[in-house]
Amino acid sequence: MIAVILSGHGGFASGLAKAVHQVIGEQDQFKFIDFPEEMTTPQLEVAMRSAIADIDSGEGIVFLTDLLGGTPFRTASLLSQERDDIEVVTGTNMQMAAEMLLERDELNLIEFRDQAVECGHRGITSLAAEMATREQQTAVVEDDGI
Repeated sequence: MIAVILSGHGGFASGLAKAVHQVIGEQDQFKFIDFPEEMTTPQLEVAMRSAIADIDSGEGIVFLTDLLGGTPFRTASLLSQERDDIEVVTGTNMQMAAEMLLERDELNLIEFRDQAVECGHRGITSLAAEMATREQQTAVVEDDGI
């Protein structure tokens, strides 16, 4: 199973992990690492290395981070340069985290990375866009005479 490490600024990781737990339950090989104001970058790196050691199954590790260019992203990216079985995905949202944790058993590391990005995009929408999509689907059904 691909291991997943969630990290972000402030309480992003713990908050998202708590929400994911509420929706899909406890997850194996999953760690979250907050990056509060008082934490230094070297401390974050130590926490990330520790998380890798704790949950590495040999099937790969994906870091899900909050912000492109932020310290959690940069630190995870540097760690990924040390091994070819670590991927980093940023812009993490609830849709991405929950769906990818559920689907990771069926994917290899590269498929996970690519599907996570697609899933994150799919999770960004508006009520108006969703209603328009449903109206189009209803119109197709009516045109088919069903």
